[in-house]
Amino acid sequence: QVQLVESGGGLVQAGGSLKLSCAASGSIAPINYMGWYRQAPGKQRELVATISSGGTTNYADSVKGRFTISGDNAKNTVYLQMSSLKPEDTAVYYCNFGFRLAPYTLWGQGTQVTVSS
Repeated sequence: QVQLVESGGGLVQAGGSLKLSCAASGSIAPINYMGWYRQAPGKQRELVATISSGGTTNYADSVKGRFTISGDNAKNTVYLQMSSLKPEDTAVYYCNFGFRLAPYTLWGQGTQVTVSS
């Protein structure tokens, strides 16, 4: 069974940096896009960033200029480099993969990011 395994979350002070990773275990269908979402307590899950298989990126306005998404299609892995972190970035971060010619997506288990002021 294919799973998305996330790593890299933790506790960091405001202004600091963290890098999240998400890798697919097992054989998967050709990837259409990879992305990161986050959910803060009491709030809905929101898009952070996505990257297409061709390398086109998209960011939420709240993270533009601070976060960078990158992907390694050969390794079925997506990264999120987070810099200049703010307390409002505190959330559980989830990776998400979408596939070509497949009606489903895969979600990671989530990794906690906590930014202290």
